[in-house]
Amino acid sequence: MIVVCGEALFDVFAQQEVAAGIELSARQGGSPFNLAIGLARLQARAQFFGGLSQDMFGRKLHAALQGEGVNLDAAPRPDAASALVMVSVDDKGVPHYAFYGNETAERMVHPADLELVARDAQAIHVGSYCMVVEPVASTLRALVERQRGRSLVVYDPNVRLTIEPSVDRWREALRWMQERADVLKVSDEDIHALYPGLAVSDFVERALEAGVALVVVTRGEQGVVAATRALPAFTLPAVPVTVVDTVGAGDTFQAGLLACLQRAGRLTRQAVQDIGADELRAALAFAARAAAITCSRRGADLPYLNEVMPVAGPAAPGAV
Repeated sequence: MIVVCGEALFDVFAQQEVAAGIELSARQGGSPFNLAIGLARLQARAQFFGGLSQDMFGRKLHAALQGEGVNLDAAPRPDAASALVMVSVDDKGVPHYAFYGNETAERMVHPADLELVARDAQAIHVGSYCMVVEPVASTLRALVERQRGRSLVVYDPNVRLTIEPSVDRWREALRWMQERADVLKVSDEDIHALYPGLAVSDFVERALEAGVALVVVTRGEQGVVAATRALPAFTLPAVPVTVVDTVGAGDTFQAGLLACLQRAGRLTRQAVQDIGADELRAALAFAARAAAITCSRRGADLPYLNEVMPVAGPAAPGAV
């Protein structure tokens, strides 16, 4: 089981202005929410550990996860409102976020809730802004400490300065996780937001030196850079695609990579360290193709396995 930790929320888009105001459209989302659904759609075994409100939005999020086959035995149901995030998309399809909410359900996850998470979980995925807001951040850090050496620890910072504007807080979380994470997936946008001017190659080298076993940097149309402590950094070209928008692309990529690792029996630190170059390239290629499908349609509409399989060939989960 891959336990995905963090937020589930609603992204709100402005549809059009009308005489009395602005018509809005709300779409379920949140990076960890998307990841959990992406894993389930790729037929990976996933569990969600995040606060799901009991309001109408929370009920919808709970039903959506349940309907996709995500295990919800570990999801707390706090008496707090669901978070709402206003999303605008620029002319390149890149989303921008403005957060609406305070003391919302995704933040109200406490140390006592950790008893819901099985100690024999194959992998623990943490990330996004729940690693920098309290009390959930402290709870997730306690989970990471508990599971180190038991589960594969995976981190995706997914930096959102509009939600938590303190760059220092994001940097501190990244430094803390680099010393504990087995797999680190980060976008070049994350790197540039936290360390302006730092080369991707230098970031990868620093992360490996800090203790990460596998580092993956997604770079949009420039492809993917990856390295392990045994394999030098290499670049995988991007998959050509007509981009509608990039909402959920990074989450889809992560789902594809983790689904491949799970199917191949590589959800341990040692197994990740021992992965060969061809096997890693195949897993990354599968993840990139899945992400390209998401980019080709509106919003975080992550693909099912049968959508990726026809072009996946040897890179499909189970064949890696």
